[in-house]
Amino acid sequence: MFDYTVDTVSGMEETIEKLKTNLMEEQFGVLWEFDIQAKLQEKGLEFNDPYKVLEVCNPHEAKRVLDRNKMVGYFLPCKIVVYNDNGKTKIGMPKPTSLIQYVNDEDLNGIAADIEKRLISAIDKSI
Repeated sequence: MFDYTVDTVSGMEETIEKLKTNLMEEQFGVLWEFDIQAKLQEKGLEFNDPYKVLEVCNPHEAKRVLDRNKMVGYFLPCKIVVYNDNGKTKIGMPKPTSLIQYVNDEDLNGIAADIEKRLISAIDKSI
């Protein structure tokens, strides 16, 4: 499966704050929080569903994978999305183990699995 997506009973802002804390415990920081709803509305487009993309990174892991294969940078930093869908708050991400398959480098599979496990842990603790 390409993604990991879960529902949470918390609202968007509370979920994002919990997620930031739990990501720090896994040694990931949020580089940027992109509010897609606000950006689309700013451009005059009607989009009424809250939708935020968090770009997250662990610099040591990023360096480790980029030293092995520069093409991994095509999908760095990792993205975690928090959005509202039919009144439910969802947290989701593309799985690093799915993305890493595109660079055809077997040695990176273990690193991707470890990163994925840590990101899923942060997401699960944020539910």
